[in-house]
Amino acid sequence: MQQPSHVLITGASSGIGAALARRYAERGRRLSLGGRDPQRLEAVAVECRSRGATVATAALDVSDRAAMRAWVLAADDAAALDLVIANAGMVAGTRASDETEELVRKVFAVNLEGVLNTALPVIERMRLRRRGQLALMSSLAGYRGFPDAPAYSASKTAVRALAEAWRGALRPEGIRVSAICPGFVTTPMTAHNDFRMPFLMNAERAAEIVVRGLARDRGRISFPWPMTLGVWLIAALPARWSDRLLRPRRSRK
Repeated sequence: MQQPSHVLITGASSGIGAALARRYAERGRRLSLGGRDPQRLEAVAVECRSRGATVATAALDVSDRAAMRAWVLAADDAAALDLVIANAGMVAGTRASDETEELVRKVFAVNLEGVLNTALPVIERMRLRRRGQLALMSSLAGYRGFPDAPAYSASKTAVRALAEAWRGALRPEGIRVSAICPGFVTTPMTAHNDFRMPFLMNAERAAEIVVRGLARDRGRISFPWPMTLGVWLIAALPARWSDRLLRPRRSRK
């Protein structure tokens, strides 16, 4: 599905989501954009409309199951959804000590349940049509649990595994599924990081890579490649070695 006619994107008010919306915006294409900040979301919509796209917006929280189901199905009623990108996500902080019980549960509610709330309502309809594409936003942190971000790593690992499992399970029914696993991207989410972020790239470049990967039906869209290789190797190491490499920052000399 190199040219989807109707694309739904969550977390579209900023970061990679906004960049993806701009990337897909063109004459003849319909965009359904969701986000929590109505003003920023509308600003993205205005820009997309200026590029010729037909845009509908919804200010909502992806962790609200009922609201998400109603929005996704209404969007599909308006015009069959070809591509659904479950992009919305959050972090609890930059250290494990930031992760209160409330924040840990919120991270899972947004990063994992938010993906389910986005994808599950439309899967049955895609099955009936025997076509469609789902893109689930994971992270390179989903390759191995990082002690500085336990909840984020765990939630993104679950999303990656879900996308990989769905890819095999849903392909016979005409539905293609991809896991998106970016490294560090300049977004509001990374703006508060107080550590060096290697291979940091801007959101527009990240969106370009994602769009190209989805058009090619890549199962796992991981970037940049040096960080992908690095986390893959760390995940392959014996635990006693990787534990030393990934010590929490406060314990490092």
